[in-house]
Amino acid sequence: MTETLPDRLESGSPYPLGASFDGLGVNFAVFSANAEKIELCLFDPRGKREHQRYTLPDCTDEVWHGYLPYARPGLVYGYRAYGPYKPREGHRFNPNKLLLDPYARRLVGNLRWTDALHGYPVRGRKADLGFDRRDSAPAMPKSVVTHECFDWSRDVRPNTPWSETVIYEAHAKGLTKLLEHAPPQERGTFAGLAHPRVIEHLKRLGVTALELMPIHAFVQDRFLQEKGLSNYWGYNTLSFFTPEPSYFSGDTQDELRVAVRRLHAAGIEVILDVVYNHSCEGSELGQTLCWRGLDNATYYRLLPDDPRYCLNDTGTGNTFDLGHARVIQMVADSLRYWATSYGIDGFRFDLGLTLGRTQHGFDPNAGFFDVVRQDPILGRLKLITEPWDVGMGGYQLGNFPPGFAEWNDKYRDTVRSYWRGDEGRRGELAARMAGSGDIFDRWSRRPWASINLLTSHDGYTLADLVQYEERHNEANGEDNRDGHDHNISRNWGAEGPTDDPEINETRARVQRSMLVTLFASLGTPMLVAGDEFGRTQHGNNNAYCQDNEISWIDWSLLETEEGEALNRFVTRLTDLRKRHVALRSPVFLYGQNSPGHGIDDIEWWDERGEQLSQDDWDNPHGRGLSMRRAIALPDGRIEAVNLLVNGGDAPLMFHLPGASIERTLLIDSARPDHGEMPVGVQYELEPHSAVLIRSFMQAPEE
Repeated sequence: MTETLPDRLESGSPYPLGASFDGLGVNFAVFSANAEKIELCLFDPRGKREHQRYTLPDCTDEVWHGYLPYARPGLVYGYRAYGPYKPREGHRFNPNKLLLDPYARRLVGNLRWTDALHGYPVRGRKADLGFDRRDSAPAMPKSVVTHECFDWSRDVRPNTPWSETVIYEAHAKGLTKLLEHAPPQERGTFAGLAHPRVIEHLKRLGVTALELMPIHAFVQDRFLQEKGLSNYWGYNTLSFFTPEPSYFSGDTQDELRVAVRRLHAAGIEVILDVVYNHSCEGSELGQTLCWRGLDNATYYRLLPDDPRYCLNDTGTGNTFDLGHARVIQMVADSLRYWATSYGIDGFRFDLGLTLGRTQHGFDPNAGFFDVVRQDPILGRLKLITEPWDVGMGGYQLGNFPPGFAEWNDKYRDTVRSYWRGDEGRRGELAARMAGSGDIFDRWSRRPWASINLLTSHDGYTLADLVQYEERHNEANGEDNRDGHDHNISRNWGAEGPTDDPEINETRARVQRSMLVTLFASLGTPMLVAGDEFGRTQHGNNNAYCQDNEISWIDWSLLETEEGEALNRFVTRLTDLRKRHVALRSPVFLYGQNSPGHGIDDIEWWDERGEQLSQDDWDNPHGRGLSMRRAIALPDGRIEAVNLLVNGGDAPLMFHLPGASIERTLLIDSARPDHGEMPVGVQYELEPHSAVLIRSFMQAPEE
């Protein structure tokens, strides 16, 4: 193909950004506000040898562009950017460094760590003020021109209402790496996600959305590789438009599209965990791979008084400047690409607070949020944010604009604390179970804005929450100093696994009680893959670097008596939530509206069946709580569901208030094998247990 290429580029177009094939050639367009010249470098198909170099002939509105006739998909390329190398002014142009296209849809080759990847001599006396003249191309992956064609015409997005959504967080590799039912070559790949056994499990479990940890192409950190570890979680993005190459079992990127298509056909949405707050280039001492070499002063937030240095609101060394229109455009274009080219149904924004940072701090009206919310494609997707980062004012739970749901760490910590046995948690627990309206009920937001979670990828698994009080991260090679030291966990008498039947029974009951609380709370419940059948990380609460059995899902647990029983219990909970609207009210409830029969939409009692006074709420020793939520059914009857919890060490006899013609036990965490059965006006809860009871009231007479 290279023999037919012309000697120079035609002018081309500044839109769209990236490399676009039109059937006759390829248009290249890349943004840089401060470059003086940009070259397009072409390589052999393996990306080993540079054989041609062109200067992009035109720059329009700060977009450099050129058109290469006769070029076709499969062409391997990169960029070199010329401009000032003045780190004290924020500029770090170095044409000796080959740069990826920020809009590359595919990569070839792997990043090979070498000091030549830095724009300065790493061991030089001037540190990052020096200028390195070594060519980084041999160590760099290269961009590849693509032309995508996948038939989505018969795809039907599930479009599950938020109030009916149950999220299942999983790792794209770890979910199926140990799945023996899958062909060996498909284990740990995108193809594995679509395996019938996986889809069957998700459907039976009752989850409606699969949330995948980062699948954007990412780098393997040098310091981890030197320790024989790896960047398993993937929160170190190299390309925002490219799926991680190692997650493919074959040569076609349609493998991921087929997986999404099959999940959609099963009624399951796909949500991506995305990392737009920072890049893999690190601090000002980091390497030059893409954005730093194209326009460091525009892409990154720099110290206003000393732009030599990066602002580090993310804890990773750099922070993207989402206050700049072109940076917002890159993120929005990436999101839209994943939604249209891969059929993605939503996004969870890692350190989402960073995306709303301005010169004056976090702003819920920041440009990025406005762009996403008004977008005709993105505004209709599920948008979830992690409402914190490590910068000043870096905690903004409940302060994100309408349209966004938020990971609710207050819910997580409160539920853990209550079931651990901490005193004085009854009032806080009630607020969290009621949908955290004290946090989210503003701007006409709904309870689904609270993503309720017991665990996530970051921290203990559910099984480890009741087995370990101290982290056990020795395998990470950091002398067990990494990871959270405040896990709000309890081992119930022994650290780690034990043969003591009493301890094991308590642990199992507490897990079930937390799960009952999760699925009976207003908000959007989130499960972590494997928690439904007892997955353990053996006390490692920061397994970000463990690409091995510590992190991978052990499906054999599902075949054990304990694992199968817990999975069956979770399945019952998701089914109850689906069948009973009272468990997933689409609006906040405050006990101010009556569905009829003289009862309120939400009411609270203690174990005596008495409404709690302020002194009762403040009583640090109060361990019993009953929450009743009621709705009017189409036939005029009133359905009420009571959640009863006993976080104490002794049994409690609960008196159920109100007359009813029918009262049915739905589920009891202390008696997991009991089916639905009639109950009277009293019910005894075992220690550390939770119960759901349904009752019907006659329609009020006219």
